[in-house]
Amino acid sequence: MGSAPLRVRWLGSVAYREAWSLQQALHRRALEVEARGGVPDDHLLLLEHPPTLTLGRQADPANLLVDRDSSRFEVLDVDRGGDVTYHGPGQLVAYPLLGLPGKGAGDLPDTPAYVCTLEGVLIDVVRAAGVESVGRLPGYPGVWVDPDGPDPRKVAAVGVRIVAGRSTHGVALNVAPDLGDFAAIVPCGIRDHGVTSLAAEGAEVDLRWVVDEFVDRFVAAWAPSVVQRSDVVWRIDPEGTDLSDFSRSAGSSTVSVRLRGRLESAGVEVGSGEVARKPEWMRAPLRHDAGVLGVKRTVADLDLVTVCEEAGCPNLSECWSEGTATFMLCGERCTRACGFCLVDTRRPEPLDPGEPGRVADAVARMALDHAVLTMVARDDLSDGGAAHVADTVRAVRDRSPSCSVEVLVSDLGGDADALAVVLDSGPAVLNHNVETVPRLQRAVRPSAGYARSLALLGRAAATDVVVKSGLVVGMGEELDEVHATLADLAAVGVEVVTIGQYLRPTARHLPVARWWRPEEFDELAEFGRGVGLRHVESSPYTRSSHHARESYLAALASRDGEPAWG
Repeated sequence: MGSAPLRVRWLGSVAYREAWSLQQALHRRALEVEARGGVPDDHLLLLEHPPTLTLGRQADPANLLVDRDSSRFEVLDVDRGGDVTYHGPGQLVAYPLLGLPGKGAGDLPDTPAYVCTLEGVLIDVVRAAGVESVGRLPGYPGVWVDPDGPDPRKVAAVGVRIVAGRSTHGVALNVAPDLGDFAAIVPCGIRDHGVTSLAAEGAEVDLRWVVDEFVDRFVAAWAPSVVQRSDVVWRIDPEGTDLSDFSRSAGSSTVSVRLRGRLESAGVEVGSGEVARKPEWMRAPLRHDAGVLGVKRTVADLDLVTVCEEAGCPNLSECWSEGTATFMLCGERCTRACGFCLVDTRRPEPLDPGEPGRVADAVARMALDHAVLTMVARDDLSDGGAAHVADTVRAVRDRSPSCSVEVLVSDLGGDADALAVVLDSGPAVLNHNVETVPRLQRAVRPSAGYARSLALLGRAAATDVVVKSGLVVGMGEELDEVHATLADLAAVGVEVVTIGQYLRPTARHLPVARWWRPEEFDELAEFGRGVGLRHVESSPYTRSSHHARESYLAALASRDGEPAWG
């Protein structure tokens, strides 16, 4: 049935708004690929939501039994079919984003047949879990336990939307949620019958088993040409989000027990040191010419912070010799503690209101054609630092109107409004790094999320800005996982990607799992272009802002031509 590759992703717990933004980005990009004569990938997104109530297009407001401003649930109006639905922990949510076949040549998709297929998959999964009395209840959508008995009860809901022949939204299967939360609504507007779960019906299965079973049954029913799966790691160390020992003040010289546990949970074996001595191609030449000294004076005179210094970038002398630098905003202390990053993680100081003007002065003094602004994560601020970044973009553009501005932002806590503030300031490039493959996300950047990052990039791609992302390799990822990540970035509308070799900043940080060879970086660039990325900057020493202007210009040039759609 499915002629396109199916990319399957277990994404963990994802806020509903972020999952919906991700669906919109994948759907929008797929239609763009089709419009250019390409064949877009299909996707199957699998996840949990925090406690959320959603009202479909036909929802009766009377079926919402709590105040919309309740702190217990997020309440959202959505564009799927159906009435009101609950989502929460212990419930498998599956969003198939597919190109659907028509009823006949040139016909619209057969929506009832598609819904029937989803219900059939769910019925098979419930039966495989040991609940035999399961099926459909005439007149009521979804999947029911004991549908022919005196007490039918709903175990799975179905709510889809089909636009331009492609599906969004999907299904929710109650594995082991808190059934008491359903008291907040009249589930699906059905007052005559209740809800149940696999756990309540005596099925002794966990969510991971259900996810795997659902994928197998869905693949059997959909029959895609190729199946490619890449998951975020399953729940690990729920108390372990504090990695504050990555501060410069930390004195120990060994990988922490907590970080070791995160790596091992992600399938990375942690040894006593580096896998091998640094190879010859990883030995960058140093320069101390007039250009380097000039940038150093400018940065010092204006009391600015550069990511070149704070992150220990190996390209510092090359870039500074050429008269450019990447300015780091919102201070020099980050509220995140990522396992690969050298930036200080002590308590951040208040924002400096004079920083935007001084950055603009530096850009003008250095006569830059393309200015790169990055930021530390500032989870202590209500907008994540978005307004400060936007002020700096405007200050640079006011002082140097011909200079294009690139911003490398944090995930801004997943706040779409904060991202809009940055975009409204008029940057030419919006960059946000996913950093690594899904499996390693929680070890590499435990306070972030793969789905959140893809959602942010997808939101930016809905505008005219050039969208960019990047990752570093050598932390334990496999080649097929990097390929999957590049395909995901292309699928949400990213145009430029940077790929470089991970270099361990200190013995407290993630160890280097292996050294990728220069020819492997060339292969990654070729693969990235093949899945639809406009430009891939890939080499052992590539970093987010390395050759930033050239990458930006290459993306613009590609917009005028035909991209190499996968």
